Amino acid sequence: MKTSAVLRILLVLATVGQFLWTAMASSYCKEMGSSTYRPHSVTVTEFGAVGDGVTLNTKAFQNAIFYLHSFADKGGAQLFVPAGKWLTGSFSLISHLTLSLDEDAVIIGSKDPVDWPIIDPLPSYGRGRELPGARHQSLIHGSNLTDVIITGGNGTVNGQGSVWWDWFRNDTLDYTRPHLIELMYSTGVVISNLTFTDSPFWAIHPVYCSQVLIQNVTILAPSDSPNTDGIDPDSSNNVCIEDCYINTGDDLIVIKSGWDEYGIAFAHPSSNISIRHIVGAAHSGAGIAIGSEMSGGISNVQGIQGANFSNICLSNVDLSVNSKSPWNCSYIEGFSNSVSPESCEALKNPYQASLCYTTEHLEHCNLVQIL
Repeated sequence: MKTSAVLRILLVLATVGQFLWTAMASSYCKEMGSSTYRPHSVTVTEFGAVGDGVTLNTKAFQNAIFYLHSFADKGGAQLFVPAGKWLTGSFSLISHLTLSLDEDAVIIGSKDPVDWPIIDPLPSYGRGRELPGARHQSLIHGSNLTDVIITGGNGTVNGQGSVWWDWFRNDTLDYTRPHLIELMYSTGVVISNLTFTDSPFWAIHPVYCSQVLIQNVTILAPSDSPNTDGIDPDSSNNVCIEDCYINTGDDLIVIKSGWDEYGIAFAHPSSNISIRHIVGAAHSGAGIAIGSEMSGGISNVQGIQGANFSNICLSNVDLSVNSKSPWNCSYIEGFSNSVSPESCEALKNPYQASLCYTTEHLEHCNLVQIL
């Protein structure tokens, strides 16, 4: 089910499989959102950063994070980014770190591709997403991390993606475009209370991760910007995405698990993904999509002839759409309640009506769930 119009999800519950995850996800997400105190803190200006929007601060970020590495076994540390415009290339995070942005802080991605290092393709993709071979590293990057928080007082991360979009349209890219945030093989990740604008490619990409909370973030890109997905959990599990506003040129949220034979061989499915309270606009894509790039599997989901999506409940959903036929449903079974515009026939099965009414009495049922 896709719509390219404004998608306003006031309350969505789509359950595939068991109801147990409903209660578990609510407490799990709440636990993930608890704040973590860091006994050590430094400001990026202590390492020579200049917030004038012109000075390149890559070394300052890298040196600050290198210094904070010594506090990893002492309760962790915080890197604070004060008000200002902080131009930088890609930098990598460490475990037990909080990257915190002031309300008036803007981290700005360099327009020079040299400042975005070239890294190997993901093993579940076997090549860059857009071009064979390697790819550019994300602006904020991390691999094999534990206990990482990227947060602030609604500060901003701006990828200055327009130059990348032009290279893509003109077919002059040498490597696949970078993300704003990509964390790989990481556990205990929180991304919250920030605004992400003009990503060169997908904005937030947790891949091979677990225990991830993405909460209270705003993601913006022009409606004609190519492939600027908002949040793409990829071959990841136990992921909570909630209370976000996303308005981009492609899908708002996409669940992925690798590409073709590489995804099959890597065999790392996505599972236990909870999505709730999402508002935004998907101009040329989906509000919430499963795939493409899902060859590694998405647990207990098939959606093909002979293996329908089942036990789907849509409750209290309000979609603002321009299309006269906004629903495109196939190979699904379920029930809908208080949905506007009126849902497709496949979601009007009276024998599954109890599905919605039962789940509405759960304490925290306002989830879109993929089990």
